[in-house]
Amino acid sequence: MAAVTLGPEGTYSHRATSAIADDGEIDFRQSVTAIVDAVASGEYDRGVIPIENSIEGSVTESLDALADYDVAVVREIVTPIRHALLAQGPEFDTVASHSQALAQCRTYLEREYPDATLEAVASTAQGVEFAQDDPSVAGIGHPALGGEDDLEVLAEDIQDQDSNATRFFAIAPADERSTGGGKTSLVVYPNSNYPGLLLELLEPFADRDINLTRVESRPSGQRLGDYVFHVDFEAGLYESRTQEAIETLEELAENGWVRRLGSYDIEHVVS
Repeated sequence: MAAVTLGPEGTYSHRATSAIADDGEIDFRQSVTAIVDAVASGEYDRGVIPIENSIEGSVTESLDALADYDVAVVREIVTPIRHALLAQGPEFDTVASHSQALAQCRTYLEREYPDATLEAVASTAQGVEFAQDDPSVAGIGHPALGGEDDLEVLAEDIQDQDSNATRFFAIAPADERSTGGGKTSLVVYPNSNYPGLLLELLEPFADRDINLTRVESRPSGQRLGDYVFHVDFEAGLYESRTQEAIETLEELAENGWVRRLGSYDIEHVVS
């Protein structure tokens, strides 16, 4: 099964993707949008994108791509994140990594390297590549990347919280959408704005005892103050209570749309 995720090789996304790419056929892109586009077009069977980190919250590019493209979510992969500081030696003036990784290690970096320049790059693995090429640069990545190309592990577990973990979505072409699974994700665009709208969108779930695990809004891009809502909940699309709740949402969003990303199960992967 060919899969695509954030590259280069060695990213946390790559590690999560290994859980679904049994034959090891994994290719890389430099942005989440490119991954979702490649799956939506049928170029790849599966894609893996980061959705939410326990410290820094949602990955907004992923949310926006799921609203812009018609794909299915077929699995959730949860993996712990262990960050290490990697460099050719202790003397460097720049720390390069993904913006989320830099934010997840903010306390450590401010305490130990307050004068270092923080450079956000496309992925943790790309930051490590920069460190391999330039002794003035340190990268933040998985400690297993240490020892490669003369890189030293200067410090391990530098993330601000020991419980640091990231949720990834495994996505597939839209025709592989499933109604079975313990969780479901929707994208809702009401295309309207009035007092009590959000309450009306949430009540169908509360009335049917469906637990919402995440509700988040993103700008629609159509006009200021207009939003798309991302909703995750603990129930499958096959359940009658879910079907009833979505029918109510579709009535509320009669000027917009409701997209069923699909139902899926959760897999915990130790990186």
